[in-house]
This record gives sequence, structure tokens and C-alpha cells, in this order.
Amino acid sequence: MDIHRLLDELLSLSMLKGILRIAVIVILTWVALRLAKRASAGLTRLIMRQKEDEEFQKRTRTLGNVIRYALIFIILAISGITLLRELGIDIGPILATAGIGGLAIGFGAQSLVKDVIGGFFILLEDQVRVGDVVEIGGKGGVVEKINLKTTVLRDLAGNVHYVPNGQISVVTNMTKEYSRYVFDIGVAYREDVDEVMRIIEEIDEEMRRDPGFKDDIIEPIEVLGLDQFADSAVIIKARTTTLPIKQWRVAREFNRRIKKRFDERNIEIPFPHVTLYMGEGKDGKAPPVRIVKEDSARREGP
Repeated sequence: MDIHRLLDELLSLSMLKGILRIAVIVILTWVALRLAKRASAGLTRLIMRQKEDEEFQKRTRTLGNVIRYALIFIILAISGITLLRELGIDIGPILATAGIGGLAIGFGAQSLVKDVIGGFFILLEDQVRVGDVVEIGGKGGVVEKINLKTTVLRDLAGNVHYVPNGQISVVTNMTKEYSRYVFDIGVAYREDVDEVMRIIEEIDEEMRRDPGFKDDIIEPIEVLGLDQFADSAVIIKARTTTLPIKQWRVAREFNRRIKKRFDERNIEIPFPHVTLYMGEGKDGKAPPVRIVKEDSARREGP
């Protein structure tokens, strides 16, 4: 009788210990989840204080959510396995089944995983932001949206391109912090190159005084000099530095002014010329060329 009572007491004690262990596991899981949420939120707030930029803060919140969900998943997985072991359930077959299922899902969703990982590093490294003008995967345009899976671009014609982040190997950002425009200005060989370079600097100085453009131009134009001897022109290379996305606006106005100034100074901008060779007969004479005036051609009709 004493033996049965002792066994009952031991069984009750072991059950009590098991319940206590389960309770401890549940409490520790709850505490770990709370700490993970607070740690990820605190880290996100700390990083967000570094910049007041709205897009930077949005990107930081996105990365903070990814880190928080990853921590929650790891904690719950460890807690679940520990609870099953405490309940006396053999977790070996469960882990094996989960491994096979995870492998199958991995093969089926490998492109999705690749996109998410690629998007994570694009956001982490601050490669592109909403509003940037970029070229990605052979497509160029303004970034309208970026998340962990895709980057959305809209080109000049209004076409929208959805580029999976996993397929992005090279990103060309044309508006990162500042922008530049390179001018290749061709003039005739007979022109004074030094005079042309002075005109370029004069026009840049005028634009930097113009209220409509002075806030867009960051630095004076950099005249790099005579760059090459082309077939029918000498090419002078220069570049201007502007605020992001303002380089094309500044360049169009600069080209307009330089065309007008060249016309005023009689500086020739070469264009292709065509020389006609009519051939020669065996007698060494070329056939005559008939030139028809536009007015007479209209009178004669077809």
C-alpha cells in the first residue's frame, strides 16, 4: 500500500514538474516575443533618427518589420519544438516531414525567395528610392514603388515596368544625391576653340544668375576641353552638376541658349554634307545634271 502511495506521489510530482516546465516555456516564449518586438522597434527608431528623410524612414520601417517577423518565427519554432518534447511527442518524424515539405516548398518558391532576398539588400544598401530615375534590367524610368518583391518603374512614355528584385543584377541610378549632364558640343574646324569654351562658361554663368535655374545648378560648369577630332567637327566636352532629376531641364535650356549664341557669333555647328558623283562615260565626260526649280516643277506637274 505504501508503495502504491509512493508511486502516486512521484507520478503527481513528475506531472507537476512537467506542467511547471510547460508554464516556464510559455512564459519565456512570451517574454522573448516581447523583447524581440521592443528590440526591433528600438533599433528602427534609432536608425530613423539618423535622417529626417521620409523615404529613408519608410525603408527603415520595412526592414524593421522583416527583422521582427524573422525573430518571431524563430522564437515560435524553438518554443513549439520544446513544448512537443515536454509533452512526450516524438518530434523526429515531424522534423523530417517539415524538412521534406520545406524542401519541396523551397524548390517551388525559389524565385519568390530570390526576389525577397534581393529586395531586402536593395533596401538595406539604399540603392534606389522612390522618385529616383534608374535603369534596371534594361528598363529605365522613375521609381514609383519598391518593396521586397518588385521594383515598379514608369518611363517617359508613361509605360509601367514591374521588375522582380531577384532578376536585378545591375542598378544604374541617375539621380543619387546629385545629377550630372555631359555636353558634347561640336563646332567646325575653322572655329576658335578657346572662344567656344568662353561662350560655354558665359552661358553657364548667366544660367546660374537666372532665377528660374540658379537653384537647380549646384556647381559652375566644368569645361573638360577639346575631347576629339571628329569627321566634320571638333568636339568640346563639358559637364554640369545639378540637383537630382534637374539635369535634363538644365541641359535643354543650355542647348537652346548655346544655339542662339553661336548664331549671333557666326560660329558654325557642322552638319553632314553630301557630295554627288554622277560618274563618267567612256569618253571621259560626265552626264549633265538637270536642276529643277520648285516653282517650275509645280507648273509642269507630274
